[in-house]
Amino acid sequence: MDLILWRHAEAEDSEPDMERVLTAKGQKQARRMAEWLGAQLPDACKILVSPALRTLQTVAPLGRKFKMAPELAPGAGPQDVLRAANWPNGKEPVLVVGHQPTLGQVAALIVAGRAQPWEIKKGAAWWIAQRDPKDPDSLYLKAVMSPDMIVK
Repeated sequence: MDLILWRHAEAEDSEPDMERVLTAKGQKQARRMAEWLGAQLPDACKILVSPALRTLQTVAPLGRKFKMAPELAPGAGPQDVLRAANWPNGKEPVLVVGHQPTLGQVAALIVAGRAQPWEIKKGAAWWIAQRDPKDPDSLYLKAVMSPDMIVK
């Protein structure tokens, strides 16, 4: 199974939290990452998105169908994300568009075995793959991509 963790792009600091919108820089980050992901993701990829406005704006340039998942809202725990994605037993790749610190904790839990405060930069994506859900040795980090690494 492949699990892609995409942190929402840069958003304005405002209230209420669920209605924060992307900044101009965030919109550019979202477009760049969507272009890169669009070229990499298989057609069968399931996309789960937090209901926060900034995550919906982040995924929009990808131009694919997605499911809004309330269990991915700000404040979700790493186990909530793993349950929603059906990690590691899913049959299809899953892209999760969500928030810090949760996504960093998910990456740490999968890669290092315990939730730690790993940082995923705004607009960045971490692609984790595990070929056999029963074999932890088949796990690897396939890609870590930041929007500013993508050259147009």
